Amino acid sequence: MPQRLPEPLAPGQPLTALAPMQDVTDLAFMRVIAGYGPPDYFFTEFFRVHAQSKPERHILRSIDENDTGRPVFAQMIGEDILHMVRTAQELARHPVAGIDVNLGCPAPKVYKKNVGGGLLRDPERIRAILAALREAVPGLLTVKMRIGFDDASNFARILDIVNESRVDLLTVHGRTVREMYRSEVHYDRIAQAASASRCPVLANGNVTSAPRAAAVARETGAAGVMIGRHAIRNPWIFRQCREQFSGLPAARISLLDVREYVDRLYRETRAPGVPERAHVNKMKKYLNFVGQGVDPQGAFLHDMRRAESESELFGICDRHLRASGEFSPEPHPGVIARPNCETPEDADGCSLETVTA
Repeated sequence: MPQRLPEPLAPGQPLTALAPMQDVTDLAFMRVIAGYGPPDYFFTEFFRVHAQSKPERHILRSIDENDTGRPVFAQMIGEDILHMVRTAQELARHPVAGIDVNLGCPAPKVYKKNVGGGLLRDPERIRAILAALREAVPGLLTVKMRIGFDDASNFARILDIVNESRVDLLTVHGRTVREMYRSEVHYDRIAQAASASRCPVLANGNVTSAPRAAAVARETGAAGVMIGRHAIRNPWIFRQCREQFSGLPAARISLLDVREYVDRLYRETRAPGVPERAHVNKMKKYLNFVGQGVDPQGAFLHDMRRAESESELFGICDRHLRASGEFSPEPHPGVIARPNCETPEDADGCSLETVTA
């Protein structure tokens, strides 16, 4: 494992990273993103850590078979120190750029187990976990966190713990756990972290486009940005960020480009043996985000959500994405990726099912 952050694609520019998203950032999706212009860093879906756990094989593939040309950090979620250390040591035997600790997942079924965002209620537990991992991890140790659980009352204290633990990279999602993905992002808190932290800080939350990435990095003083669902919507976003950071206009994307992306995404993410209908349903979850940039009326989303077969899905894509139109670099106002009423309260808030805004 390296002892310093891997070199970015464009030294001197703000860093970019693809956020770890459950059911999304697998090897197939990383390859698709890399084909349109990769981020500086990838992060895996989280490895669940408990007494009986072993690193999940399908997530290990995104490390062991990573051929994107960019480094990948392995993210863990848990609170049992013995088994966090055991898992970190196991993962360190694979070609990871570093070990990342999840202190931010806002899913009720996750935080009720006092893991992910639930740990933000217990700074001393965080201190113990990070101290043990810092001693056990020979290379880079990174953290992804939110600004608090109910509020930001523990935020400064946890930032101090991050410094004490000699964390190498900190990503801050600028919302509390309770705010899920629905509130405005508190960029002032990310700025607080960037000012107080001894390590580079990535800003995360509503980084919707390359101009927005540049504005967030400038506003917060962060070393870079981490982008999640807006990379699902717009896989060109990391290339556009580098263009924006260098003072060039970000490349424009046509609806025909989007049609090609949908086709590639369908082919690359289909696993052997998965029934057609199941894969179409998975594609609809991706396209919930893509549709935010297609048309301001949401007509593509309306039609796409009703597709039941591959032929129906691509027929709809042909109707909506063959025009000579331009794909919007920002989500169209009022066109939401997934209605809140479709999100059960106990669903996994870190997955494609529930990330809405």
